[in-house]
Amino acid sequence: MRGFFRKKALFFIILVGIIGVLVFSSKAGVVLKKYFSPSAMVLQRKHLTKEDYELELKGINTADINLKSIYGKAVFLNFWATWCPPCTEEWPSIQALYNSQNENIVFVLIAMKDEEDAVKKFLERNKYTVPVYIAQSPIPETLLPRVFPTTYLLDNKGFIKIKETGLKNWNTLEIQNMIKNLSE
Repeated sequence: MRGFFRKKALFFIILVGIIGVLVFSSKAGVVLKKYFSPSAMVLQRKHLTKEDYELELKGINTADINLKSIYGKAVFLNFWATWCPPCTEEWPSIQALYNSQNENIVFVLIAMKDEEDAVKKFLERNKYTVPVYIAQSPIPETLLPRVFPTTYLLDNKGFIKIKETGLKNWNTLEIQNMIKNLSE
């Protein structure tokens, strides 16, 4: 009987040690959080008005726009920063999605609390071509992110179809199919 309890105690100690290493290892912690935390993706039917689109944007690698100029089009709207590890980690999937879907949806990535030079260097260093902007007017409360990254998929009628907070692989068949249906 004593041997059974010793084996059980040893197993428990080893298990706690492995969990501790995983939790305190930053890369492993990100992986655990990514796969074992509940999804932050929220499917919504909230409607945005034209006033919610009132946002002046300075183009970093594209022309300046006001967000209201794309009202009536499907939009991939992402708030991110160069200093945000989850933001920069999801960029390759956003670029891949842009490469395959830029004719079906307007991409608007807004760099937040970032220096223009840092954003330019990040884009050039990684050869990213997705349109990136810096807000020149206050972001409407309905879109203002609380965490980074925050991404919205908006349909052509101004409905929020998805609001995702946190890291996500955007280049999936599910998202591609959803984007194709946003303009219908």
